Amino acid sequence: MLERWFGLGAHGTTLQREILAGLTTFASMAYILAVNPGILANTGMDPGALITATALASAIGCLLMALMTNYPIALAPGMGLNAFFTYGICLGMNVPWQGALAMVFWNGVVFMLVSVTTLRSHVVRAIPECLKIGIQAGIGLFIALIGLQNSGIVVDHPATLLTLGPLSDGWIPNSATLALLGLVLAAVFIARGVPGGILLAMIIVTLCGLVVPAGEGMVTPRPQGVVAWPKSASSLFFQLDWFYPFRHWQTAWVVVLSLLFVDLFDSVGTLIGVSRRAKLTDASGDLPKMPRALFADATATAAGACVGCSPVTAYVESATGVEAGGRTGLTTLVVALCFTLALFFHPLITVMPAAATAPALILVGVLMASGLQNMPWADVRETVPGVATALLIPLSFGIANGIALGCIGYTLIMFLTGAREKVHWLLAVLSALFVLKFAFVGT
Repeated sequence: MLERWFGLGAHGTTLQREILAGLTTFASMAYILAVNPGILANTGMDPGALITATALASAIGCLLMALMTNYPIALAPGMGLNAFFTYGICLGMNVPWQGALAMVFWNGVVFMLVSVTTLRSHVVRAIPECLKIGIQAGIGLFIALIGLQNSGIVVDHPATLLTLGPLSDGWIPNSATLALLGLVLAAVFIARGVPGGILLAMIIVTLCGLVVPAGEGMVTPRPQGVVAWPKSASSLFFQLDWFYPFRHWQTAWVVVLSLLFVDLFDSVGTLIGVSRRAKLTDASGDLPKMPRALFADATATAAGACVGCSPVTAYVESATGVEAGGRTGLTTLVVALCFTLALFFHPLITVMPAAATAPALILVGVLMASGLQNMPWADVRETVPGVATALLIPLSFGIANGIALGCIGYTLIMFLTGAREKVHWLLAVLSALFVLKFAFVGT
C-alpha cells in the first residue's frame, strides 16, 4: 500500500529509511511546540490550548504536503511569522488575536489564489533580490532580539534604549546565564551535525533550570507529570473575527500583503532549497509540483488560523530528514504522526522556561540573518534599501513597516538614478500605495 501511494522504490528509498528520516525531521523542528506557544501567549491566548493548536496545525500542514505532493518537506507555524503575529499585529497595532487570526486566514486564501495562477510569478519577480535578502535578515534579527529580551540578556534602558542585563545574581547563575549556555550548546550541536540539536539544547537548559533559583522558585518549575490527555483548544478553535480585516481595511491590507510576501518568499526558498538536496527538481532546476506545494502551504495556513495558530509554512529543517535519506511524502507523514503524538506530552512542554526557548529564537534568527552575505554590496542602489529593510524591521518592531519602507526606498532610488527599468510595475504600484498609507493612515 505504501509503495503504491508513495512510490518508495521509484524514489530509491525504503520504509525504514523514510521512518528514520521523518523522526530526524521531527526532532530538528520539535522546538516549535514550546517556542510558538511561548510567543503567541503574549497576545492573551491560552498557553495550553496553543500547544494543541501548534501540534494540530503542524500535523495538518504535513499531512497536506505529503498527500498533495509526495515531497519530504514538513510544515509548522513559521518562526518570524509568529513574532509578526504577536508583536507586530496584536501588540504593535492593538489588534485583538481574533482579528489577527482572521488576517492570517484571508492571507491563506489569497495565497491559494496566487499559488494556482500566474500571479505567483509576478509577485516573486516584483520584489528585487536585495529586498528579499533584507526581509529575511530583518525577520531573523527581529526574532533574535525577542529571544534576547525574553531571556533577560538584553533589557531596556532609558538613555540607550537597550543594554546588557545582569548575567548572574552574585555568584549564582540566572535565566540569562542559562540562555547563553543553551545558545552555545545549540550552536555546537548544529556545527557537529547532531540531529535535533536545538531541541537537545532546550532540554539540557530546562533540566539545569530545575536547580537554578529564580525569585521564590526555580527557573524551571517542576512538571506535574509526563503524559496527559491533550489540552482542550476550544477557546481557540474557529474563534476568528472573520470580517475584522474588512472593517479595518485601511491598515489590514498592508498586514495581509506583508504576510503574503513573507510566507510566499519563505516557502518558495525552502521548497527549492530542500528539493534540490533531495534531487526532486527537473533538469532546469525547477520543482515540478511547485504550485501544488504552495497550495498545500496556503491551505495549511488557512486551516491553522481556524485552529488558532499563526501562519504555517515549509520548514528548512526538513533538510535534516533529506540528509537521513527521506525522499517521499512518507517522511512528512511520519512527522505529522509525531506532532499528533506530542499532544500527549504537554506537561513536559509547558515547563520549558524562557531561558530554554530563547536560544532557539536567537539561533534561528542568526541563521536567517546570515543571508546578508548574499547582498549585492557593490551596488549602493540595492544595498541601501536592502540593509535599511533589515534594520528597520527589528528597530521599528514591525515587519510590515520595514517591508513598506524598503519597497518605497528601492523604487525612489532606482527612479532617481535612471534605472527605472529595474522596478517591476507591481512594485511601483505597491510603493505608491504604501506612500498613501503612511500619508493618510500613519504607521
